[in-house]
Amino acid sequence: MSSLTGLAPLEAVLFDIDGTLCDSDPLHYEALREMLLKIGFNGGVPITEEFFVEKFSGKNKVDAASVAFPDDPEQGLKFVEDKEAMFRRLARQQLKPVKGLDKVRTWVENRGLKRAAVTNSPRENAELMISKLGLLDFFDVLIIGDECERGKPHPDPYLKALEVLNSSKDHAFVFEDSFSGIIAGVTAGMPVIGITTRNPEDLLMKAKPAFLINDYEDPKLWAALEEFDKPDAEKLEFLDKKI
Repeated sequence: MSSLTGLAPLEAVLFDIDGTLCDSDPLHYEALREMLLKIGFNGGVPITEEFFVEKFSGKNKVDAASVAFPDDPEQGLKFVEDKEAMFRRLARQQLKPVKGLDKVRTWVENRGLKRAAVTNSPRENAELMISKLGLLDFFDVLIIGDECERGKPHPDPYLKALEVLNSSKDHAFVFEDSFSGIIAGVTAGMPVIGITTRNPEDLLMKAKPAFLINDYEDPKLWAALEEFDKPDAEKLEFLDKKI
C-alpha cells in the first residue's frame, strides 16, 4: 500500500464513473451481449464476461467500435451508439452506487476539495448516471474522453480536468476501476486508487495503481485518507517509518 500524504495539501479528487461510482459493467455487458447476438457476432455464440472485460470495458467508442466492426468504422460507431442507448434504458431502472460512495462523498465535501468526474462514456450516459446517483451538485466539472483530443488510456481527460479545476497533479488523486483508466491517471502524473468492482486485481496491478480497494468502505482506503487529518508531526513520523 502506498501513502498519499505526499499530496498534502490535498486540492482535488477525480473520479471515473462506470465501475467507479456505480457498478454499471453488468448493464453494459447485458446490453452488449444482446446487441452482438443480433448482428451474429462470434457466430451467434454469446460473448463471455471475460471477453467483455478484455475487449470493451473502459474503452473509448472508437476502440469499442473496431472490435464489433473491424472493417466498417462507420457501422461500428452506429452500433456503439445503439448499444449505449440500450444501456441507458437499463440504467434508468437498475443503476446502483458502489458500496460506501456516500461516505467518501462526505469526506470530500467536508474538506472543501475540488472534484471532477472523468469518463470515456458518452455525455448522455455520464449525465444520466450522475443524476441517478444524486451527484449533480457534487461535481465541479464533467470531462468526457471523446470531447478531448484523446480519450483514456491517454492522460488528456485527466489533464483537462486538472486544468479546468485549476489544480496541480501534485495535490490530487484519482479513483478508477479499469486498466485503461488507471493508465490514464498514472500517465497524467497522479496516484490512482484502483477499485476492483469487476476487473481482476492482477490486470489492474499491471497499470501501477497506488493501491487497490474493494469499495469505498475498504479499511485500506480509510487508513490512507485519515493520514491527511493527522498533525504534521505525526505525518512525518509515519513517513519516517515507511522509509
